[in-house]
Amino acid sequence: MNDYSAEYTLIGTLTVIVVIAIGVLMWWGWRNRKRRQQDIPAPVPVPAPLLEAEPVAGADGMYVNTVRGRDYLDRIAVHGLGLRTNARLEVHPDGVVVLREGSANFLIPADDLLEVGLDSGMSGKFVESGGLIVMTWLLGGQEVTTGFRTRTAADRDPLRSALERIVPDHDGGNRAAA
Repeated sequence: MNDYSAEYTLIGTLTVIVVIAIGVLMWWGWRNRKRRQQDIPAPVPVPAPLLEAEPVAGADGMYVNTVRGRDYLDRIAVHGLGLRTNARLEVHPDGVVVLREGSANFLIPADDLLEVGLDSGMSGKFVESGGLIVMTWLLGGQEVTTGFRTRTAADRDPLRSALERIVPDHDGGNRAAA
């Protein structure tokens, strides 16, 4: 054995221990975040008729995540809302259908939508200016924001326009009717 083998073994062992410790701490933090967020209700499941209905607009892309309020770094961990997945976003008169691969699909009722806009990022995904569609809505009375990135830039503006048309105004009406 050469003089360096003991040093390499020590460095390798310490590296493995540090990586495992970081993984355990990340898991522990995520688990504790889920515990703290137990008061957040599950989103509305997609009603069967909406799965069959033709959407006003839709696009494939990436569901980024859902955060509390407008704090783009306070990711919601419960109900799979903090997991980034491939998804399809469909706009219907009744609301927004979020169809996610590997996670539960959900509906954002049109009456719960507060605002739709574009932004450059939120926890887990940062892109060019205006590259994300962000929807602020009410989940069980709590304000949350969901981010979605369309697969192609050409899909972004038509999808955002369709979303804006179903956002109710402050008088309880609908902007499209105004």
